[in-house]
Amino acid sequence: MTTVDRPGAGTVELRPVDVDSFRGLLRRQASTVTVVTTPGLRGNRIRPDLPPAGFTATSFTSVSLDPPLVSVCLGRASSSWPTVEQAEHVAVHLLASGQQEIAQIFATSGIDRFSAHPGWTTGPFGVPLIGDALAVLLCRVVRRIEAGDHTILLGEPLALGAGEDGDPLLHHRGSYTTTLGDWSEAW
Repeated sequence: MTTVDRPGAGTVELRPVDVDSFRGLLRRQASTVTVVTTPGLRGNRIRPDLPPAGFTATSFTSVSLDPPLVSVCLGRASSSWPTVEQAEHVAVHLLASGQQEIAQIFATSGIDRFSAHPGWTTGPFGVPLIGDALAVLLCRVVRRIEAGDHTILLGEPLALGAGEDGDPLLHHRGSYTTTLGDWSEAW
């Protein structure tokens, strides 16, 4: 254990990083909840057909404005990984505050997520699009970067769609929440 004196703030204890401590620290960060979808892929003599994939992600961020790039991370042990690993296009859906059920469905392993949530349509390039999201980015996958047990997927937005404006769905301390809404007064 290491301690560090911070002027005016007392002493901070720094501990070695282990998986449980790291996970506990990350639970303190509020993250926007997104669902990422990609079409199924037709197989050939070497590989089988792959079903459409969709997963809930809180690791979404903008990377660059020029050119526009976004990133999302996915564990390679995920049931969605075989399809996402070969996908050319994905859609990133920023969920609204009332879409906890959608987030939960796409976070659940071992189910047909698209049957469990019938509120989707087929979009460009065959990408499944979820209705009523705050926003949707249809992206071309430009790069995959291995990082530990995950892969960072970089996507170039080709099209975007905005739903009704509203509060986003957030994930914080292991559960779903939302923002407080607009402040009527200036700070």
